[in-house]
Amino acid sequence: MSDALSPTDQQPQNLVPVTVLTGFLGAGKTTLLNHILTAEHGRKYAVVINEYGELGVDNDLVVDADEEVFEMNNGCICCTVRGDLIRILNGLMKRRGKFDGIIIETTGLADPAPVAQTFFADEDVRAKTRLDAVVTVVDALNIEQTLKESPEANQQIAFADVMILNKTDLVDAAKLQQVEATLRAINAFAPIHHAQKGNVKLTDVMDRGGFDLQRVLENMPNFLEHPDHKHEEDVNSVSLVVKTPLDANKFQLWISALLQEKGGDMLRTKGILNFAGEPDRFAFQAVHMMADGNNIGPWKDGEAKESRLVFIGRNLNRPQLRRGFESCAVA
Repeated sequence: MSDALSPTDQQPQNLVPVTVLTGFLGAGKTTLLNHILTAEHGRKYAVVINEYGELGVDNDLVVDADEEVFEMNNGCICCTVRGDLIRILNGLMKRRGKFDGIIIETTGLADPAPVAQTFFADEDVRAKTRLDAVVTVVDALNIEQTLKESPEANQQIAFADVMILNKTDLVDAAKLQQVEATLRAINAFAPIHHAQKGNVKLTDVMDRGGFDLQRVLENMPNFLEHPDHKHEEDVNSVSLVVKTPLDANKFQLWISALLQEKGGDMLRTKGILNFAGEPDRFAFQAVHMMADGNNIGPWKDGEAKESRLVFIGRNLNRPQLRRGFESCAVA
């Protein structure tokens, strides 16, 4: 099947389609977003990214593209920044001709229901946009453990119009079948697409026309009412900055030891690092004890060459993490 996208039938063509990308921490939302932005589809998207924590990193993890990225990092999109989302969407509508659609990437701790509510609760937003689909990215390797620990992960799957079962190369066929059965027990309606590193057909995630308000109301009669929701109280974030270039070997030794010892509590670690002697920015990401990283191109003009690292997890010791990160600086 071709990746070519066509306008969805039976949808008002004057309304801007909005795709919400959700999924628990480390499932691969940003990887999928990058895949969408770099694919050959002839479309232009406005991107809204929401982060959990006071220090923005995800904006730098999104590929350099023509798309404009709007970042909100002063809280969960489903709580304190819903007003920001409405403001950004209304601002985008004033420049309607410059993009074909909007993609919202939520924080991994977000319940997608209040995000979707925004497109029905605010009159101006409802008059100019349509919620095309909620796409939930699922980590095939870690999802069963995550579901035991996090109500948000259950809500993300239950609310999906489309599920992207990512990291399928990290599990065997029996495990994959077991995971699919678990997902089906939570959401029997949404199609499941297998993926490695977010590589799926664009037609599987964009222009779906998949958000069915009637089905949601059957399962969640109170959907259009104001949410009464809270996050896991023991999950928080620690954001750190080191302005001196880092010694790559020191950082590798420190982060490896840290994740080995505390990885069970580290839901997500991500950062943009400035290694001494390296002209490019280095993007570091980890889920529990599994870490990965790569160069993502040179520093932008006027950008501060500093290292930023964000931890999201439980039992985080900020002074200890700060001392460890600062010890990686070049002497």
